[in-house]
Formats: sequence, C-alpha cells, structure tokens
Amino acid sequence: MVKHYRPPGKKKEGNAAKFVIRSQALKQLQISLPLFRKLCILKGVTPREPKKKFKGTHQTYYHVKDIAFLHHEPLVEIHRAIRVHERKIKKAEAKKNLERANRLREKTPKPKIDRIIRQRYPRFVDALGELDDCLTMVHLFAALPASESKKIDVECVHKCRRLAHEWQAFISRTHKLRKTFVSVKGIYYQAEVEGQMITWLTPHSLQQVVTDDVDVVTMLNFLQLYEPLLSFVNFRLYHSINLKYPPILDPRLEALAADLYALSRYVSANTGPSVVNSEASQAESEQLETKQKEAETGKEKSELRLAQLQHQLPSNEPGALMHLVEEVTGEDEEDQNTKECKKLFKNVKFFLSREVPRESLLFVIPAFGGIVSWEGEGAPFGESDQSITHQIVDRETQGHRFLSRDYVQPQWVYDCVNAQIILPTDNYLVGRIPPPHLSPFINYDEEGAYIPDYAKTIKHLQAAAKKDVLPLPGVGNEDLEDPQNLLVEGIKGRAEANDAAQRKQKMMILEQQYHDDLKKELKGVTYTSADSKETSGEVQTGESVVHVEENADDDMGKLMMSRKKRKLLEAMHISNKRKQAQSDLIKQRKKKIDEAKSQRS
Repeated sequence: MVKHYRPPGKKKEGNAAKFVIRSQALKQLQISLPLFRKLCILKGVTPREPKKKFKGTHQTYYHVKDIAFLHHEPLVEIHRAIRVHERKIKKAEAKKNLERANRLREKTPKPKIDRIIRQRYPRFVDALGELDDCLTMVHLFAALPASESKKIDVECVHKCRRLAHEWQAFISRTHKLRKTFVSVKGIYYQAEVEGQMITWLTPHSLQQVVTDDVDVVTMLNFLQLYEPLLSFVNFRLYHSINLKYPPILDPRLEALAADLYALSRYVSANTGPSVVNSEASQAESEQLETKQKEAETGKEKSELRLAQLQHQLPSNEPGALMHLVEEVTGEDEEDQNTKECKKLFKNVKFFLSREVPRESLLFVIPAFGGIVSWEGEGAPFGESDQSITHQIVDRETQGHRFLSRDYVQPQWVYDCVNAQIILPTDNYLVGRIPPPHLSPFINYDEEGAYIPDYAKTIKHLQAAAKKDVLPLPGVGNEDLEDPQNLLVEGIKGRAEANDAAQRKQKMMILEQQYHDDLKKELKGVTYTSADSKETSGEVQTGESVVHVEENADDDMGKLMMSRKKRKLLEAMHISNKRKQAQSDLIKQRKKKIDEAKSQRS
C-alpha cells in the first residue's frame, strides 16, 4: 500500500500539531530565554510530556495553546518597553549624562502582577490552596542576607520579613496553628485557614549562606509572584477580623527586632468591639493625625506618632503580651479544634532564655493560648516574675533557679502542641536526653505502621486526659461502650482480656453454625455425626477456619473482578507488603539497639 504523501506547507496532525519545542516557542514569541522562563513562572505554564516526542527525547515540549496564551500577554510588551528603557539609560550613562540617566531610571516602567493573580486565583480558596510554596519562599528570603552579587535587595528582605510576620500574627491571633515539627531543614508548620490545610517550612535562625549552585534568579522570579499573592491574602484575612491592613506598628519594638510581638499587640488592641465598631472615631482620629503630621517636622513627627501608638496600644505591663487569651468577637464561629488549641496553654506563663529559638516560640506559644516573654529589651515582663510557670532553656548551667517554675527544653513546647495535651516535664528537664521528637505528619494508626514506644505513651496520656478507656487486644470499641460486656466477661487484666476475646470468637463461630443448622432443618436436610465432627473441628481450629474462609472469599472476589481492578488490588497488596517490610526492619533495628543497651548496662 502506497504511503500517504503530504505536500510541504500543509496542516500538521497529531502531536506535531499540539506541541512545540522551546526553541520554536522562543521564535514565535520573539523573546529571550530568561524572559520566557519568567513568563512561564508568572502565568503558570509548565512543560508537557507528549506520548510521542517527535523532535527527540532531549527537547522540552510545550502545548500550542499555552504558547498562544503567552503570545497575547501584556507583560511581553511591558518587558520590551523595559528593555528599551534600559538601553536609553545605558546610552545616557555612556554620554556621562547622569542627570538624564537618573531621571530615566526613576521612570522605568514596572510590571504589575495584580491582574495575573486574579486570573490564576479567581476564588480566595484557590489562593489558600496554593499558599504552601508561597509561604516557604517568603520565609526563606526573610532569613537570607542582602547581596548585590545575588541581586537580593535589602527592601526585598525587609518586605518578606514583614509579610511573614503579618501572616504569623494572624495565625497566632486566631489560633489556627495545628502542627509543628523541628527538622534538620527547618521548622515545619501546619495551619487550617477556612478549611484549607496549609503547610510551610521556615529556616532556622542561623546565618544563611547562598552558594553558587543555587539559581537565585529563578527564585526571585517566583518571589515576584508570591509577594503580591501573600499581600492580597493577608489583606483579606485581616479584614475578616475587622483590622486595617497594613497594620501600624510600634517603632520602638520594630527597632528592637520584636516585629511579631508588635504586630500581635496591634491585633489584640484593635480586635475589641470598641475599636472595630467605631468608624466615626477612626475617621476623626485619621483627620487629626494628618493635621498633626502637617504641623510637625523631623523629630517631632516621630515622637508624636510614637505617642499616638502608645496611647492606642495597651501598656507594656506583665500579662499584656498579645492578649491572645481574651475572648474574641467571633468566638461562636470557631470550630472545636480552634477552641481546644486556644485553651492548651491557657494558664501557663513562659519565659524564653536567650539561647532558644525566640521567633518560633513567640509564634507557637501564643497560638495555643500561652503568655510569653523573653530576655532583652522590649519584653513585657522580666525573668524575676513570680507568676512564670515554665522557663524554656537549652543550656545546663543556670545562674539562678526559681523553685516555683519548671526549666524545660524547647522540644517540650512542640511535643505538647502536637499531642494537644500538656505532657509531663520530667523527661524534658535541663540536662536530660529528651524523648524522640515524633513527626505529627505520620499517621501511626495505619495498618502495619510501626508505632514508636513514645507514640504509645502519648496515646495513653491523651486517653487519660480525655478520661477515655483505650481498647485492649481482642476487644473492640463497641465492647468498651457497653460496660455490661466488661462485667460479664470479667476483663480486668491483659491476659484475661485475651482469653475473653478468644472465648467471644468461639461463641461467634458456634452461633453462626447454630444458625446454619437451623437453616438445614428448615430445608429438610438430615443432621449427621459428620457435621458434628466438622463443628468440633472448626471450634478447635478457631482462627484458622476464619482465615481459610477469608482467603476463599478473596479468591472468588478476584475472579469476579476486571483486569484493571485486579491489577489495582495487587498493587495495593504490594504496597502493604512494602510498608510491612519497612516496619519489620525498624523493629529489628530497635531490637538490636535495646540488646546493645542491655549489654552495656
């Protein structure tokens, strides 16, 4: 059969008509590769994987519709205008016309990302769902040092730090934090905002070094999208609790690097009904403030603004920190998790030593209803306050110890947050090796999952705190709900519980066989001694009969399945076996470690 010949210039078909490679896209758009990467990041255009790579496996493919989407993007024209403007500046500098160069530099067109954010996130829930990477990137740049060689400006770092503190102040004030985990990479947080679980990573408060193998330009392109996105989200969240945005901070606390504390004071002072509902008084105060700013100059302006802020904010007295334990106006709308988190550290007062991670603890403790202070200027109360219940320290030598408080390590705070209860402080005292810091993102209730010993301890402590009874082996929750079953079977210890479970299982088998015999009698089937022997054999074997029946049912179920569902079931079995193998490996390692410890002792 003769192969169909298509003359040159005719319309393409298949993957060749649906996809283009990156070099073809650059020729169509007539832009450079760095600008193309930047546009793809801002517009959310990602490479595709066609079934047949007609130009080779080493090429990067994009969908034709995505390239057409970029072709009509106004940002392309704005960046072309910026490139023309940069040429004019370079030409003026070459002619040593510095005045014209500075004037052109001030009038450089700037791209606006607001329209792109509205296109990509038409609903507020969509923006919250994509906030994980945004928060991680903003917190990362908030901890990076400014560098001209890496094109990291000081303003960029300060803006990221301000946005991160505004987000943390909202989460802490509304008690939306749910989980924390300290790892080698940094500190993981998870919060629940409007039904969306948001997880982000913050670096440790150490000196960060940007190496040469990090693509800072690409990260800055992402940051150009994430900064306005987080600003819009903070604006919406602050207005949801009747607060102005951006917030006004105490400049004295800003100078002392207590931005989060200053934000929390602003939030606490302005969420009361007297401040929220007095729009007329706010308008009058704004007019008065503008008149006073016009009248004052220089140092008098800053002193007047400081006096106004101190008059607006609560005094820096002991116990005035953040006011997060006060009743908020929308308490009726809070869910059960928020109410529980709000009362975790309700009657606990903390003091932070200088060696502990201050910013992280200032964020976590108030989010769960605690009162906290630190060592240094601007603190709400000092170390000598007798009402302090816990002091967070991380060094063994202490100059002076107060007998009225517990000296615990920072891990105790994070473990209490993850367990949602106040854990005993004996294992977390200074100088002792603390228990393993378990990740709250691992579900230990899964079938075949390895459960560490400390996880079992925490589970029993949680049950004791809730005044609940944990199910013993062989006894289900339905037996615990009915106390009469426990009295009848006489369950008092673990051994007796196992015996009771075995007796109960035998009774269930006998009951099932009794019903089967009744059905046979109704049908007129004669009862033989062989049936009784089978019955006694089944009663003796017990669990083995149940397993054989289950296996037979599984085989019959597989025969009735389609091939797709059967393959899916086999994949699930393989996954469960792999998890079980990992659990067995961890148990073997733990057994070896315990044997080594016993030999040493």
